[in-house]
Amino acid sequence: PRYRPDWASLDARPLPAWFDQAKVGVFVHWGVFSVPAWGSEWFWWHWRGEHRADYERFLRRRYPPDTTYADFAPHFTAHDFQPREWAQLFQRAGARYVVLTTKHHEGFTNWGSPVSWNWNSLDTGPRRDLVGELGQALKESNIRYGLYHSLLEWFNPLYLADKESGFKTQDFVLRKTMPELYDLVLKYKPDLIWSDGDWEAPESYWNSTSFLAWLYNDSPVKDVVVVNDRWCNNCSCHHGGYYNCADKYQPGTLPAHKWEMCSSIDKLSWGYRSNMNIAELMDEASIIGELVQTVSFGGNYLLNVGPTKEGVIVPIFQERLLALGRWLDTNGEAIYESKPWRVQMENSTDTVWYTSKGPVVYAIFLIWPRDNVLELSSPIPSPATQVTMLGFAGTLKWQKSSGKGLLITLPYMLPSPLPPQSGWTVKLDGVN
Repeated sequence: PRYRPDWASLDARPLPAWFDQAKVGVFVHWGVFSVPAWGSEWFWWHWRGEHRADYERFLRRRYPPDTTYADFAPHFTAHDFQPREWAQLFQRAGARYVVLTTKHHEGFTNWGSPVSWNWNSLDTGPRRDLVGELGQALKESNIRYGLYHSLLEWFNPLYLADKESGFKTQDFVLRKTMPELYDLVLKYKPDLIWSDGDWEAPESYWNSTSFLAWLYNDSPVKDVVVVNDRWCNNCSCHHGGYYNCADKYQPGTLPAHKWEMCSSIDKLSWGYRSNMNIAELMDEASIIGELVQTVSFGGNYLLNVGPTKEGVIVPIFQERLLALGRWLDTNGEAIYESKPWRVQMENSTDTVWYTSKGPVVYAIFLIWPRDNVLELSSPIPSPATQVTMLGFAGTLKWQKSSGKGLLITLPYMLPSPLPPQSGWTVKLDGVN
């Protein structure tokens, strides 16, 4: 079918199947904000838009008095950026897709945008096509490529003039936003477009629906491309492909629509901060807990890292990603390509979560029971019921519990030679 440039038509497009099957992605926030590497990726706005005292103090202490934000760009060198090493790391983390910031709200583009003269990664800073290089490396590793793109730019004079007009003029959209979106699609053929920066202006301003109609009808990625829901000031959670709704969104019950939770290892920022400390980072257990809850509720989990200005993903972020990957090596069968089961969590406790594949049910428990007996009241066993544990050879003994569920005797040896990880999976065959 041809899609019309209106939400009724666009929202009816079926979501390409690869996205729901993928479940796990890595988000990368990288740009000129990685140079001051302080506060957050909203550095320029907090400093120049809000004149926050802590940002002004930081600037006074570290930089000459007449420093402008543009002065940071030459220091965004990407000297140590090794796209193949990134791709290898993301693969070992279990990511089936990766989303890179091609342009954040600061307007700096990580490729040679023809409409971002001198404010892009080819003309200044790295003098490299960061978007293209990572795309090539991901393709070699068979990982899907998503491009994050901000519709707005905080301090672009064209945008400010349109805003001044109450968004009655569209110079910025026609000369900047749309040319860049079309350029990204035609140049890099992404599997996913992660739109952002939508919240100030209505759909009539952004022209999102005509772009999406072209994307779905005529673009080189029309059959595979997936988009999120941030395309206008009231689109979130209502229109687009899958729903993000809000950063770090957790629905609490099973939504009717495909969704994604984006989360960041650094709990205080999406971009790299040189002053982060260990207490501000998610540990392995919280990452796995978020992933399991998200997938039980039918969502995808997109976990963010912020590289340094040189293009290094710092070892603590690598360590967290590799821990996630090790967990998925054992338990991925309950995650990838899974579907929500009729019950998502055990008796409203948030320590046992369910997923399913056809007739098979997976119970993922986040806390090892003290007496080595796992009690599940939601699955109804039958004489044919068989219980196994992912990563552990052989079947597990079970009996009917006094209610209608089952009691499973877990192995006394933890299934992993490593210290207790977080999260184990029992696989239930022949239950209702």
